[in-house]
Amino acid sequence: MSTATPETVNTQAEESVEEYEGKQEGGRLARLWQQHYDLVILPAIIVLLLLLLFVYIQTRDLDTIEERVLAADNVAGLLRQHLWLAFLSTVLVLIIAVPLGILLSRRGARKAQGPVLAVGGFAQALPPFGVLLLMAFWLDFGVTTAVIGLTLAALLPVLRNTVIGLQQVDQSLIEAARGMGMSSRQTLFRVEIPLAVPVIVAGLRVALVLNVGTATLASYIGAGGLGELVQQALRLNRINVLLVAGGVIAAVALLIDWLAGVVERVVVSRSG
Repeated sequence: MSTATPETVNTQAEESVEEYEGKQEGGRLARLWQQHYDLVILPAIIVLLLLLLFVYIQTRDLDTIEERVLAADNVAGLLRQHLWLAFLSTVLVLIIAVPLGILLSRRGARKAQGPVLAVGGFAQALPPFGVLLLMAFWLDFGVTTAVIGLTLAALLPVLRNTVIGLQQVDQSLIEAARGMGMSSRQTLFRVEIPLAVPVIVAGLRVALVLNVGTATLASYIGAGGLGELVQQALRLNRINVLLVAGGVIAAVALLIDWLAGVVERVVVSRSG
């Protein structure tokens, strides 16, 4: 004969519900970790890299030249210049490549798509250092030439992803939009571009990381940036400065890639 009371039954039911909800929550956390674990690991790598650099410098007996070059205000100033070069060139890439990609994806301009992408691929295959030097002698040394060179070097990923993203939009969705009375312009801005945004953002991420890395070469044409640390290390024959310069440049590139990755995940999740 059962001796269970209503209170006992309710308690057991509540425990079962809590256990089920706990399993559900654990499953969600496991899925989130599996999908986005790199967004946690990468910042940890950056912090570890900077910590190792700090410990290394603290344990070295730096001379007056190394102390002056590695002073916080000097490194911070070069970092601002570096990020400014990368930001300007990335904005220009976005302004040029996205409208051009939209134009090339239209039916009337598809014949020009192959040649334009081929020229863009050829430009990206050229060595950035040589291109920057040639442009500096042709135009002038300084920030403007560096921004133009960085823009040309990073143009192709955004241009190609814009074209591919728009071409991958389901044709039935476009036809449905036109059947609802939308004009071709309305279909482009309300249907095609929103669906292509995740692919475009992925290309922009590649372009941004390329710009951060290539901006190191801008110092050779008088545009400043973290490449100045590398130049100073080579001129002064200071291995400590060279190690710090390489570590800082790597940390900045990883950080920018992480931030761009976060934005990309957010855009993809909202689009999905």
